[in-house]
Amino acid sequence: MMRRLNPAHWQWPLPAVFAWAACWALFRALLGEGVALSWALGLSSALGVACSLWGPTWWRRLLIAGGFPLSLVVSLSTLGAESLPAWAWLLPLALLLLVYPVNAWRDAPLFPTPPNALEELPAHAPLPLGAHVLDAGCGLGHGLQALRQAYPQAELHGMEWSWPLRLLCGLRCPWARVTRGDIWRANWSTYDMVYVFQRPESMARAVAKANADMRPGTWLVSLEFEATSAAPVAHWRGPGGKMVWLYQVPLPLQPGEIA
Repeated sequence: MMRRLNPAHWQWPLPAVFAWAACWALFRALLGEGVALSWALGLSSALGVACSLWGPTWWRRLLIAGGFPLSLVVSLSTLGAESLPAWAWLLPLALLLLVYPVNAWRDAPLFPTPPNALEELPAHAPLPLGAHVLDAGCGLGHGLQALRQAYPQAELHGMEWSWPLRLLCGLRCPWARVTRGDIWRANWSTYDMVYVFQRPESMARAVAKANADMRPGTWLVSLEFEATSAAPVAHWRGPGGKMVWLYQVPLPLQPGEIA
């Protein structure tokens, strides 16, 4: 029942339509209460950016977040927006960049880990009590929650470049050590396991960093996307339907690959 009520699980483009309608409803309500036009634009655009988390892909998130300000531009003549200061039109872009910084666009903007997706992981990669586990690019904390279910006795760490997402993740996962940082510049050497849910294009980089930073015998885990340059120790389809790829450091290269 809760899944049906979550717009993230609705058929596209229903999440976008719902988000746009909600933004317009908020915008009209704020104007009706006498709120300044620039503030109404900013708050309604912020709602659109928050709703963009429902999108399963980067482009759909852009459509959800950008739908309201774009439709507002088209409607300028009927809304009396001539009183809107020029700088106010930068608010939607600024809000989007806060959540999805430019230097993070090459990675996965936000891929939530499904519940129970990692429940089989301890059977393939047992960890000692108090092991340090990093969710590299933790977003809103879905991966940390799945890791906590798999390794309740581990010390969990999350790293996220977007400071709004880092803040929200810290609130949702107070039992984890969540920091803001660039996962590619961070030192992975202190972790017994690093979990990533990135993009296919990022996996070669993750393999190279794991081999460069991590200690022999430690683990790299990827959800959904295979590191085609390395040979996995194991792989299986999790309860959420996504593949789990498990690699152990040093990651052996596939035949024909050059280190």
